[in-house]
Amino acid sequence: MYGAGIEAFLAIVQTQNLKNAAELLHLTQATVSYRLKTLEAEMGAMLIERSKGVQRVALTPFGESFVAIAERWSALKRDTEKLQASGPELGLAIGGSNSLNTYVLPPLYRALMKHTPSIRLTFRTQHSIELWDTLERREIDVAFVKMERDVPNITVEPFFLDESVLIRLASPENTGLQAIHPTELSAENEIYWNWGPSFQAWHDRWWDPLRSSRAAVDVAGLIFALMEDARQWAVVPKSVASSFVMSGKFMIQPLLESPPSRICYKLTHKYPKASTLRSLVCLDQYLRLFIPEMIR
Repeated sequence: MYGAGIEAFLAIVQTQNLKNAAELLHLTQATVSYRLKTLEAEMGAMLIERSKGVQRVALTPFGESFVAIAERWSALKRDTEKLQASGPELGLAIGGSNSLNTYVLPPLYRALMKHTPSIRLTFRTQHSIELWDTLERREIDVAFVKMERDVPNITVEPFFLDESVLIRLASPENTGLQAIHPTELSAENEIYWNWGPSFQAWHDRWWDPLRSSRAAVDVAGLIFALMEDARQWAVVPKSVASSFVMSGKFMIQPLLESPPSRICYKLTHKYPKASTLRSLVCLDQYLRLFIPEMIR
């Protein structure tokens, strides 16, 4: 469809006058008239009534019906121009386990939100086992998990090594505590969070696996909501502990015979969508900047 003619036609509709339409478009009246005639020839019908000596133009019945179409076409043209000016839109759907999304990845996410050109971001929090399946179904583009599996279409990269630490209440009784051995800790006072197989194997080495801890939680944040006695303790990844130590209410006590560090993994599909390739490159650049313990 003849765009210049539609622009001239809508200017005439708006001003109700050929001369005023020309002034609105910063064109000569002859140019506006030519564009209108060219559009009418393309449409195969008159759009404007012609009457000598009449300053105010009137639309033909066909022209009246065409106004709405012309306005929609003009709006689509503007939207297309805006899209072309902004370039291809970047997008990324990111999944993460609860502890990683809460305690490790926010600096990365904040950086991505400030990236120019902007990236349309979607965040999802799920258990690690669920994230593997979600990525395989291509519902997300990248996932950060706490467990490794062997899935044919998924690329697995260790990206973060999280030291394990002993966390306790920062009370007068615990001030200046020296390094402690696991055998000196009573399971009765533990708030237990199983954050991975390697931790569970270490835990079973020092405490009877057949005797449950008094309190067991499934999310890290609940540990700190429940801990209110100087005798209570928990072993958690350092990224989790550091977030709460900053409040001044909790402290890290040196632990002899520490459990192994938690290895966290970045998952991507072996055949990523073409529309996300640029966004994945941006993600990797920010990972190197904002995750200091990132595995190189």
